[in-house]
Amino acid sequence: MPKYSYKGIDLSGKPTNGQIQAKNKDEAARILKNRKISVDQLKMDWKNIELSFGEKITEEDLVIVTRQLATMINAGLSIVKSLEIVANQAPKKKLRNIFEDIKTQIEQGSTFHKALEKHKNTFGTLYINMVAAGEAGGLLDTILDRLSVYMEKSISLKRKVKSAMMYPSIVLIVAVLVVWGLMVFIIPKFEEMYSGFGGTLPALTQFTISLSNFLSSWYGGGLIAAFIVILSVTVGLLYKRTERGRYAIDRFLLKVPKIGDLIKKVSISKFTRTFGTLLSSGVAILEALDIVARTSGNKVIERHLLRSKVDIESGKTVVAPLEKAGVFPPMVTQMISVGEETGALDQMLTKIADFYDDEVDRAVEGLTKMIEPMLMIFVGGAVGFVIIAMYLPIFKLGSVVG
Repeated sequence: MPKYSYKGIDLSGKPTNGQIQAKNKDEAARILKNRKISVDQLKMDWKNIELSFGEKITEEDLVIVTRQLATMINAGLSIVKSLEIVANQAPKKKLRNIFEDIKTQIEQGSTFHKALEKHKNTFGTLYINMVAAGEAGGLLDTILDRLSVYMEKSISLKRKVKSAMMYPSIVLIVAVLVVWGLMVFIIPKFEEMYSGFGGTLPALTQFTISLSNFLSSWYGGGLIAAFIVILSVTVGLLYKRTERGRYAIDRFLLKVPKIGDLIKKVSISKFTRTFGTLLSSGVAILEALDIVARTSGNKVIERHLLRSKVDIESGKTVVAPLEKAGVFPPMVTQMISVGEETGALDQMLTKIADFYDDEVDRAVEGLTKMIEPMLMIFVGGAVGFVIIAMYLPIFKLGSVVG
């Protein structure tokens, strides 16, 4: 957002000057008018114009600014002053521009959560609704602190899963490259050596050489293989974008041994922590369920949660439709039931989330231990197959040499 330099006279009749951020010159003039400043000169500050194209705002960035806002508001600073400080100190230019715009909107009479709605793609529904609940209850600093804790837990959970998948992914990529290298560069050398032998090569050797020739030719195997990979990825991504495709893929992943168990535990941890955070922040239970369903990250669980919302609207308890769904383990539904009966549902949900964070750690560790030997078997089997295929004619040298 561009900056405008201005000179004028304030309400007390004293000369004043400074800079202001606005979309255009007319908006800058309106902002100054609302501040009771009579403008004599207003022009764009081209020297300090900030370019923020291509910048991506991460969850870590939002955690930093949310934690800063919570601390400053708790210390007694006004929301406008707090936003001004954040706008000057935010880690990225794009984020600074966003908070400058939010500050401007509040100065013009908007509420904090309404100003955030203009940047919904950056903050998300969960963030905006919790801020709205905090404003309504006069607990904005507390809510912002809870938000930062929630986001830190969410980031930690994602990092655990990503770090667990990093090692197997690297090993698999290296294995594929090794096998491809053997096929494209090593096997043709053996083919040249065997071509002068005469006789008939063993079927396994002939198959491997044919496969090598197919993969080595760019106009043949290489081009076809590249086309198949690109086509498969494109079709998969397009299918995943559809409602039906996303549901089918999520349903399949939940049924995959070990992987499905990990996905379910991650989803339960995310659901219970988000639901508990919203309820403890004062968000209505039906609105909280709707937000939780939309941010669950799994279409199967989302569909069951939305059905639960309909059942709760008809007068049923929270736990009844969750038990009927069959997605959540009995321990989860039982603890939710106890939370409803004791009136401490938000606290019980947080305890479930903490428990399942540890369960995710164990599931990730178990999955890693299972994948490692499978990858070693795959690598050893592929390399062993190539070696046996290439040395088989040597073992039968007497019958192969013409």
